[in-house]
Amino acid sequence: LLIAMADSDTERQPPEAVAADEPFLTSLDLFLFSLIAGLLIYWFIFRKKKEEIPEFKPLPIQTAAARETSFIEKMKKTGKNIVVFYGSQTGTAEEFSNRLSKDAHRYGMRGMAADPEEYDMSELSRLTEIENSICVFCMATYGEGDPTDNAQDFYDWLQEVDVDLSGVNFTVFGLGNKTYEHYNAMGKYVDKRLEELGAQRIFDLGMGDDDANLEEDFVSWREQFWPAVCEHFGVEATGDESSIRQYELVVHTDMHTSKVYSGELGRLKSFETQKPPFDTKNPFLASVTANRKLNKGGSRHLMHLELDITGSKIRYESGDHVAVYPVNDSAIVNKIGELLGVDLDTVISLNNLDEESNKKHPFPCPTTYRTALTHYLDITSTPRTNVLYELAQYATEPKEQETLRKMASSSPEGKGLYNSWVLEAKRNILAILQDMPSLRPPLDHLCELMPRLQARYYSIASSSKVHANSLHICAVVVEYETKTGRVNKGVATNWLKNKVVTDNGHKSTVPMYVRKSQFRLPFKASNPVIMIGPGTGIAPFMGFIQERGWLKEQGKEVGETVLYYGCRYKNEDFLYQEELEKFQKNGVLTQLNVAFSRDQEQKRYVQHLLKENKEHLWKLIHSENAHIYVCGDARNMARDVQNAFYEIASELGGLVHAQAVDYIKKLMTKGRYSQDVWS
Repeated sequence: LLIAMADSDTERQPPEAVAADEPFLTSLDLFLFSLIAGLLIYWFIFRKKKEEIPEFKPLPIQTAAARETSFIEKMKKTGKNIVVFYGSQTGTAEEFSNRLSKDAHRYGMRGMAADPEEYDMSELSRLTEIENSICVFCMATYGEGDPTDNAQDFYDWLQEVDVDLSGVNFTVFGLGNKTYEHYNAMGKYVDKRLEELGAQRIFDLGMGDDDANLEEDFVSWREQFWPAVCEHFGVEATGDESSIRQYELVVHTDMHTSKVYSGELGRLKSFETQKPPFDTKNPFLASVTANRKLNKGGSRHLMHLELDITGSKIRYESGDHVAVYPVNDSAIVNKIGELLGVDLDTVISLNNLDEESNKKHPFPCPTTYRTALTHYLDITSTPRTNVLYELAQYATEPKEQETLRKMASSSPEGKGLYNSWVLEAKRNILAILQDMPSLRPPLDHLCELMPRLQARYYSIASSSKVHANSLHICAVVVEYETKTGRVNKGVATNWLKNKVVTDNGHKSTVPMYVRKSQFRLPFKASNPVIMIGPGTGIAPFMGFIQERGWLKEQGKEVGETVLYYGCRYKNEDFLYQEELEKFQKNGVLTQLNVAFSRDQEQKRYVQHLLKENKEHLWKLIHSENAHIYVCGDARNMARDVQNAFYEIASELGGLVHAQAVDYIKKLMTKGRYSQDVWS
């Protein structure tokens, strides 16, 4: 700019004057020269030196031993001779494993519970290096006969290897549910496969049925298991029935709140600074953008929620499940605090007394009693017998102590009392404390004994093709009166019901992640689909129908889309009626068949409609490669629907009953008959 100005000034003077008056260097030239020289000197003296890139030495690769993946070395180091592995999805198998490992001391042995995901399971053959050793497997079956998430790698390993397990002692207890097609499939497989590999079974496979009484099944098996162990190893029970604490209480009096867990499941402050990927230990806080009641009448509350997943990088497919982490009712939490006379805002840690254990705390610590009872512990389910046994020592009234010990025993009288007083009466820990005034255990021991509060899974009721940044939930609120006159409320559904879109100007959020499912639309859109989903079983089919509609819009050839839905009354609980009728009108839904069970004298269910439309269904299944999907109640509906298909295959396929059953089972094997059911 200065140079331009100088040039313009000289241009305005006559050329003669310039030539006559012009010295060799004008004052402006001197000024500019000085300025440039000064800038050069400044740059040489004060310039920013190139930043040195720090040299990072490569970290040494951790060996298996350094990562503590050798359960054999850990057992040797800690003097353990029993290892109890668990395949657990909801925490029950883990709980049973902990109970068995604690039992060991009563027989002069030492046990440890172990997650197969954390250890190198190829070391099983080395168990013979430890004298009088045994490995126990508490294996839950999940979904359609599948292993639990944490046992998947172990299951894959068992299928692939041909290792010699001669001399390895083992036993298996399976956790399943008889209402499901593949009852205790995982427990049966592990038991059979270990024997095939040469391991020695020292006690028969135990099978627990969650549809009946899983606790009783486990206790009965355990009562016979330990005498078999004693006989095998030639040892005797020590007679030591004392309670063993696994954790010690540490009270923090001056800890800064920034170091205290307030509901996070993994990383401290993970709810404040969210980082993908989002999973079981790192859920995403999704904002609630819609929460409406679906039913027009009746005493129940059926709801539709929409969760915003914008920016989370969460992807889902139609048929997947959303896991949500609920929070316990503050009224129950406060009552427990009042009854036990504890300041719930005390900051505590429960530290494992076994310093070698991978599990340092029963839940994220340090935290407050209030947070533990609100976010981390299951305080509304009925306590198991081992909890009653441990709590009995704190009852100061002899009769109450005797009752607790009796219910925890394996005697027929004790089992009967536990069934009637705890299970049938649906008494949770608060109800037990209220009905046993002399029972006032230390809250830290109670926190140690309570199982972890688990995520709740819902079939996603939307398609990501249509709703890329949100996912939908359809659920019924659980609330009922118990035999004692108390009102019990479902933890998750009542918590979700109260999730209004904005709460005092703040967005309501739900900690969640997506769990993949095998419940999938056919790869070829031209394949017909037959969907059977009464009640909230409609959920995944809302996603399926949305996706089929989207495919049609894309110009794809879409096969018949047939829905069989059922509810009680047309004018009360016909869920998504307007949406479904619109899909039918637009030709997305080729058939909408609805059974209203109570609108007439004779009850009418989806299986009745299936039989009425048997010719059309058989044509779709047998000639057009249709895929069948069933979602909802496993105990009655899914079974009745399956029986209806047996009848259709038998009658229209000219098959005897056994052949018809085989025909439907083959459809399942081929992935053409899928179920997403619950009991």
